[in-house]
Amino acid sequence: MLGTPGAAAFSARIMQGLVRWSEGSVTRRTRAVFPELPGDTRDITIPTTIAPARAVVYRPAAGIARPPVHVNFHGGGFVMPGVWLDDPLCRYLAAEAGVVVVNVDYVVAPQHRFPAPVHQAFEAVRWIADHGAEHGWDGGRLTVGGQSAGGALAAAAARQAWEQGGPAIALQALHYPVLDLTVPAGQKTSVIAKPMLRPWMGDVFDHSYVPGRNLAADRLASPAAPSDTTDLTGIAPALVITPEYDLLYAEGLRYSRRLREVGALREHHDVPQADHGYDVRDQAKARRVYALIARHVREAAARD
Repeated sequence: MLGTPGAAAFSARIMQGLVRWSEGSVTRRTRAVFPELPGDTRDITIPTTIAPARAVVYRPAAGIARPPVHVNFHGGGFVMPGVWLDDPLCRYLAAEAGVVVVNVDYVVAPQHRFPAPVHQAFEAVRWIADHGAEHGWDGGRLTVGGQSAGGALAAAAARQAWEQGGPAIALQALHYPVLDLTVPAGQKTSVIAKPMLRPWMGDVFDHSYVPGRNLAADRLASPAAPSDTTDLTGIAPALVITPEYDLLYAEGLRYSRRLREVGALREHHDVPQADHGYDVRDQAKARRVYALIARHVREAAARD
């Protein structure tokens, strides 16, 4: 029943309400991660044609003049708000990569279905690239990234930047990204019997976000689908991270191979014995992988 847009949208709204109800407690828990990295933040609003986008800006250590900027998109299956969920990652990248991190609170489905979120994500990236002088970062040294659905939005932003001739993106850091919505969640497999992502979740997320098979095959929704055969030579180089047990592992691997074929894969990194969203539960693994992301972001920004 969750495989219909109406039922999926109803379930998604219930999930959104639960997420908003628990925001305070979740925020307290995420702020307790990496207590040695307190973070220097402020809120801004990014104008887009879809809707104004709130964003949280994380500053690196004092003394860095006009640092590079990294744009982050949070996860949540395209339906759940939760910019605060990525607070540990954003604080870590600001401190360890020496970049300003702009954590974008984008619109979600079913209130805003595809392609609204991917278009807003790209407009936010373009605005961040163009307005660095006003806010103290260097928009000419730009990287993007995200986790889960946020990884999909980062990949879509990089694709649109490549297609439209800018802004220049030095790296797309894709952490357990959603990259193929043409395959129903019930047909995706894991090497363990009960992965964290369940088929019913996929039905809610996918049918709320992309209510139609034709839209699911769009290049901005499913860049790892066989239907997208465009030569991606020149697209922003990528770091793709895939946990071993993740239901999305195969599509991450396919996209990595596709990028490698055109020289756009900086690294494909497997996280052994880890599932989707592992970094929320395992701080040791999170710290190791966040360090990898920080290194790639730092090196990519330095190249530019």
